[in-house]
Amino acid sequence: MNLATVPTIDATTPLLDIRHATVLRGDRSLLDLAALSIAQGEHTAILGPNGSGKSTLVKLITRQLYPLARDDGSSHVHIYGRERWQVSELRKLLGIVSPALQLDYTSDSPLEVFDAVISGFFAARGLGLDHQVTMLMRERATEALRLMHADHLIGREMATLSTGEARRVLIARALTHRPRALLLDEPCMGLDPAARRQFLETLRGLARHGTTLILVTHHIEEILPDIQRVVMLRQGGMFADGSKQALLTGERLGSLFGVPVEVTQHEGYFSARF
Repeated sequence: MNLATVPTIDATTPLLDIRHATVLRGDRSLLDLAALSIAQGEHTAILGPNGSGKSTLVKLITRQLYPLARDDGSSHVHIYGRERWQVSELRKLLGIVSPALQLDYTSDSPLEVFDAVISGFFAARGLGLDHQVTMLMRERATEALRLMHADHLIGREMATLSTGEARRVLIARALTHRPRALLLDEPCMGLDPAARRQFLETLRGLARHGTTLILVTHHIEEILPDIQRVVMLRQGGMFADGSKQALLTGERLGSLFGVPVEVTQHEGYFSARF
């Protein structure tokens, strides 16, 4: 495996470009987006209540779902300018971390931390007999674990880690490819307030070093100061799209969540009281 081979992407190509994407379950629309485009380097939060379409959007991006085909061919979900990717190629550009992924890595058969990270090079859960691990892969895996302050966990089994520790290990797994962007689906789920703040500050370090962050959440407290754009979803459609300062207001959030909201701000972080 040639780790140096990264798909060539023009800097002006959007990280994500969605046009006329509709996802149905039976006769019910789970998501219906006319347009959504996110540029490279544009840290973005996808915000909405439960049932707003966030999970469906994540599955569109990760290619677990595909939009309804239209007769005129106008429907598409493009990642870095392409609709179809080989997983091994795409992971060099876009890393993905979600609670569902974490559940897969912390349950069932035992899996050691370093093996969980380095097996990311093979798009596998753990190492197989046919996987040839190079010294460069080991160096990349160790570097990623250090970056996430998780190298002290080497030797532990994934199932023995706390929620926050496992989350750090899985982000390290994604970072072994040195991707341009990370898609983080509810990354703070299950973390206590102290662990959440520490984890978010680690994510800020990634943002400052050039990794584009797409953060999917229903908690405005998780929106990093580095994120300036907010996309709001409600009932499977676009509710609002704009700057953080314009959208993270009591009036807007009250309309989004359907209850009165009081918003405060401290050190670049927003918080809401319902």
